[in-house]
Amino acid sequence: MTRHLKVDKPDHDNRLDHMVQGVLGQPLNRLEGPLKVTGRAAYAAEVRPDKIAYGVLVQASIPAGRVLDIGDAPGALAVIHDPRMIRYASQGMDQKGPKAGPDQVEYMGQAIALVVADSFEAATNAAQNLSVRYSAETAVVDPNAVKPELPPKKQSNTGDLAQAMRDAAVSVDAVWHTPSQMAAAMEPHAAVAEWDGDHLTIRAGLQMLSSNRAQMADALGIKPDKLRLLAPYVGGGFGSKLGINAEAVAAAIAAKQLGRPVKVAMTRQQVFDLAHRRSETRQRVRLACDADGRMTGIGHDVLVSNLPGTQFSEPVTQATPFTYEAAHRQIVHAVAHIHRGCAGSVRAPGEAVGVTVFECAMDELAEAAGIDPVELRLRNIPDAEPVSGRPYSSNKLAEALRVGAERFGWSERRPTGQQVQGEWMIGMGVAAAVRVNMLIESRAKVTLHPDCRAIVETDMTDIGTGTYTILGQLAAEMLGLPTDRVEVRLGDTDFPPAAGSGGSFGAASSGNSVYLACEDIRRQIAAKMGCDETDLSLHDGVARAGNVAKSLSDLIDSPIGAEGHLQPGKTEKSVRQATWGSHWAEVAVNRWTGEARVRRMLGVFACGRVLNEKTARSQCLGGMTFGIGIALTEAMEHDPRDGHAVSRDLAEYHIPCHADVPPLEVHFLPERDAYVGPLQAKGLGELGICGAGAAVLNAIHNACGVRVRDLPATPDKIIAGLDL
Repeated sequence: MTRHLKVDKPDHDNRLDHMVQGVLGQPLNRLEGPLKVTGRAAYAAEVRPDKIAYGVLVQASIPAGRVLDIGDAPGALAVIHDPRMIRYASQGMDQKGPKAGPDQVEYMGQAIALVVADSFEAATNAAQNLSVRYSAETAVVDPNAVKPELPPKKQSNTGDLAQAMRDAAVSVDAVWHTPSQMAAAMEPHAAVAEWDGDHLTIRAGLQMLSSNRAQMADALGIKPDKLRLLAPYVGGGFGSKLGINAEAVAAAIAAKQLGRPVKVAMTRQQVFDLAHRRSETRQRVRLACDADGRMTGIGHDVLVSNLPGTQFSEPVTQATPFTYEAAHRQIVHAVAHIHRGCAGSVRAPGEAVGVTVFECAMDELAEAAGIDPVELRLRNIPDAEPVSGRPYSSNKLAEALRVGAERFGWSERRPTGQQVQGEWMIGMGVAAAVRVNMLIESRAKVTLHPDCRAIVETDMTDIGTGTYTILGQLAAEMLGLPTDRVEVRLGDTDFPPAAGSGGSFGAASSGNSVYLACEDIRRQIAAKMGCDETDLSLHDGVARAGNVAKSLSDLIDSPIGAEGHLQPGKTEKSVRQATWGSHWAEVAVNRWTGEARVRRMLGVFACGRVLNEKTARSQCLGGMTFGIGIALTEAMEHDPRDGHAVSRDLAEYHIPCHADVPPLEVHFLPERDAYVGPLQAKGLGELGICGAGAAVLNAIHNACGVRVRDLPATPDKIIAGLDL
C-alpha cells in the first residue's frame, strides 16, 4: 500500500504537533554513534571480500591533449584504460564525458588508467612507474584568459541599474575574489566492486544512491536492475560524493575483467585532484540606496569556471533575486571554460560564496550611508519576492536579525573607533543568512510488527548528518514507540529510492516520505480501533481512542506496512521557499601581525520544524566552521602554468582546526512552514554556511578598518591595509 502526496497546497493540519510520544525534536544521541566510535560501522574502504584485488588510479601529467599509448606494468594483474572510466573522471557528476574523444585529457591529474595488483603496495608501485605517451595540446587554465560564456537562462535585468547608480544618494561598486575550494570530507573516496554473474554490487561513499545507480548503469552499459549500490555509512561528502567518479567505474570494470572483487581507494591527494572543486569566483557587486537607506539598485556580476563542455556552473547569485528589495536589478553570470579540475557542488553551492560577498557589500553600503548594518538590512526586506511578486512561504530574516542583535549584544558594538585590548583590536560583524529550500521526490517503506517493533527502509544516505536518528525519531513519534523499538535501514538501492543527501533537501524530503508511510499505518490501526486517524493516540505501544485503550501487540497479529511517496508540487512554484537566519561574529585583529582570531560567533536560524535539536545544532556548528574557513583560511591554489592543484592535502589546504574555532552559539527560531509538506521541516545543513564568513570579514573591518576583498583574509592581506 502506497501513500502518495504531491505538495500542491499548504498543509495547515500540524498533525505532528498532536502526537504524544514526545521524541521528535528532542536532542537524542545518534543511533549509529556507538557503531562508529567502536569501529563496527564499516566504510567502503574497510570492506574486504575474499580474493580482493587492489586498484590504483593513474593520473594524467599534462593539462590537455590525448593519451597515445600506455605501457605495461610488470607485477600487476591488469592495466585498464577504458573510456567509460575516463569520461566520468573528467566531467564529473553532471556530464557523460568529454566530447573530443575517449582518450582526451581535460586537466592535469585526470584519471586515465587503473593498475590492479594483489596488494595496494604493488599496485601503487606499478602505477607510479607506468609509462604513458601523450599528444599534448595548448591548455588555457586562467579563467580571465578566455572569452566567457553567458548562459541565457542565468542572466536577468529589470529596470535601469546604471541610472539607479547615478541617481543614488549612496552607492557601492566593488569587486571580490574567492578561490577554488574543496569539500575535503573526512572519508576519502573509495569503492569495492563485485560481480555475481551479470549482477554487480558496489560498496562506495555516495550521497544520492538512486541517481548514482542510474549514472553507474549508464557508464557501464548495464540495466539498473542489475546493479546494487551500498552506502550505509559515509564519512562526509559535502557535495563531493553527489555523483559517481572514476574510482567506482574503474573498480567495476576491473572486477568484471578479472573475475574477482576489486577495491579502488583514492589517496587524499587524489581526492583533491579528482573530486570536483568549488569554482573560484570574481564577483562585482553594485548597490544603490537613497538617503534613508532604501535600496534602489542591486547588481551582481560573477565569473566562474569549469571544464570545456560542462553544463554546471557555481550558482553564485542564487539568493540575490529575493533577499533584498530594489526596483532596478541586474545579474550577469559568466562561465569560463578552462582546463582546471572539474567544478561542481560543494556544500551550499551558490550562496556559500555569493551570500558571503553580497553581505560584505551590504556592510560597505551601511557604512557609506551612516546606517547601522542591522537597520539597513531591516529597511530592505521585501514583503514579497521582488520582480515576480510571489509570496514567501515564510520570511524570518527580520526576526533573525532582531533576535540575534539582542542575544549577541550588538548594542555594545562601536560603529567607529576601535576597542583595543593590548595588541588586539576587537570588532563585531553581522550578516544575513539565506538559502533556497527544495523538496525532492522520495520514497520510504515502514513496517510495524506485532511485537511493537518498526522498521524503516529507504535508500536515503546518512553522511554524518543524523539521518538514521531523525527518521527513527519520526517513525517513533508517529507510531507511538520508544526510539529503541525502531530500526532504520539506509544506503541500499534494494530499498525504495529517496532524495539522497544534498542541497539541504535530504531530511525534509525523506522525512516526509516516512511520515506518509506512518500516516497510512496509523489509518490501518485506527480502522482496527473503529475510529478516525485524527482521533487515534499512540504512546509506548498502546493505542487509545476515546475511552478505549489496546496494546498494539493485541491489535496486530501480522506485520502491517506502507510506502510513503512524496513529490514536489505546485508550492515549488507558487511561493518563494527559503530558509533564513543571521550570523554574528566578534573578531580580534593583531595590530602587528595582521592575524585575525574569531573570539565568538552566534547563528540564529529558521528552518521550519527542528527534527532533532542536537543533530540540527551540530549541522549549524559545522556550517559556521565552514564560514570561518571561507573567511580566513581555505584556498585551493592552482599552478598558473598548467592548472594543477597545488594545495592538495590537509597540510596545504587549510581548513579551520580546533584552535581556529571559538565557542559557537546556535539559536533556532520557532517556525512551521506549511508549504513544504506535512513535516513542515526545511533544509538546514547549508544555511549555517551562508553568510557566516561575511560576519567574520565585517568584524575584521569593524576592528581595524581593513576590508579584504580577495579571500581568504590571511594575515598578509590584513597587515597590508593596517596603518602601522
